[in-house]
Amino acid sequence: MKKQAVLVRSRSQGVWETARTLVYAVAIALAVRTFLFEPFNIPSGSMKPTLLVGDYLFVSKFAYGYSRHSLPFSLPLIDGRIFGSLPERGDVAVFKLPSDNSTDYIKRIIGLPGDRLQVREGVLYLNGEPVEREEANAFYDDDGSSNGALHRLEESLPSGKTYQVLDLADQGSLDNTQVYTVPEGYVFAMGDNRDNSLDSRVPSVGPIPVENLIGRAEVLFFSTNGKARFWEIWNWPEAIRFHRLFRLIE
Repeated sequence: MKKQAVLVRSRSQGVWETARTLVYAVAIALAVRTFLFEPFNIPSGSMKPTLLVGDYLFVSKFAYGYSRHSLPFSLPLIDGRIFGSLPERGDVAVFKLPSDNSTDYIKRIIGLPGDRLQVREGVLYLNGEPVEREEANAFYDDDGSSNGALHRLEESLPSGKTYQVLDLADQGSLDNTQVYTVPEGYVFAMGDNRDNSLDSRVPSVGPIPVENLIGRAEVLFFSTNGKARFWEIWNWPEAIRFHRLFRLIE
């Protein structure tokens, strides 16, 4: 009887230890996701050529401080923003869409409070001055979403920050805009795929409240072109974009 009691007690202790370990693991994972880094994946091409459909990346949650949108389910436990700082022009940031506060968007921050922005014939103007841009090598999709070469440019902000954009036409619906003045407490975001991006240039998005910022995109940790299902191991070598793994996001 004593032996059986010891066995029952040992099993009970083992179950409790396992449960406690799982609770600790979940708590640590939630803390990391909330305060340090959160993974995101890219479902659309609005940030091509910088980010591709099928990219997986880590976003630093501490880069701009914390708001209720830093918490799971945007729990209203934080009023405003704490430990906050503004993004730098050129940062790639994740934010909650202002119109519904539930959808995550990722775009490049182009304008800060007080900035004036306009696009004229495809050229970005910042505070009345055209942003420098140079021709870059053509961009080719590998996910079947387009055929042939796409026009790629390299933009340089006044700070010296450089990045690449796609510019498919100079007379599209987003290539000639009004002058936007960024209100206090807001930032202005644009997709790098300039002719195929719903961003601060359109009324359904508009300027982004600083409170809606979730974090700064830092590094790609995985990327797939979608040509292999998870269980199709034999197709992984062709589907995984090995050259993009662990690449810093600029």
